[in-house]
Amino acid sequence: MLYLLHGFSDDSYGWTAVGKANFILDALISEGKAKPMVAVMPLGYGDLSFLRGGFASWATPQAVAHNVDLFEQAVLNEIMPRVESEYHVSKKREDRAIVGLSMGGLESLTIGLRHTDKFAYVGGLSSSAANIDRASLANLTPKSADLRMLWIACGTEDRLIAPNRDFISFLKSKQLPVTAVETPGSHNWTVWRDNLIHFAPLLFQTAR
Repeated sequence: MLYLLHGFSDDSYGWTAVGKANFILDALISEGKAKPMVAVMPLGYGDLSFLRGGFASWATPQAVAHNVDLFEQAVLNEIMPRVESEYHVSKKREDRAIVGLSMGGLESLTIGLRHTDKFAYVGGLSSSAANIDRASLANLTPKSADLRMLWIACGTEDRLIAPNRDFISFLKSKQLPVTAVETPGSHNWTVWRDNLIHFAPLLFQTAR
């Protein structure tokens, strides 16, 4: 089960309409490069007023945190229970992954690392890493997290490369094993499609 989150100003169709995630995943699975999986692409706003505020919303850290917190509750209490009640999917943490781009990267890293009891695979692509609440991750340890994979990628020309590098350093200071990926490119779909092509084959492959 892959929860695939879009970026700010986009909607739940972003990963298929522009990201071509359906074609990418179908091709990887048919070629035997990725395990068959269900991909869930929800609307990624906890508070629609955050979207209506445009990019000015990001100037207020409290508004960003409020949106992430509400979306986190929606994922845990609404989206996941509905998906797992309506589809024949595994409810094991080892069979769940969460990854997103930009705002979705902020959300996936926040939700995934706060709830490692529910997700064994966590990833962020060009994430808005400066907005991650590190205090909420204070008790995170390699043993308590027990992640199969923590994967963080960003384009080398992306304005968010510095915050991502800094967040990776924070994770490494906590001895968390993290795969850090930097690819040529900026904050765009060319980078994110390439990220998905390389990230998806690693999901659900590691057995313990």
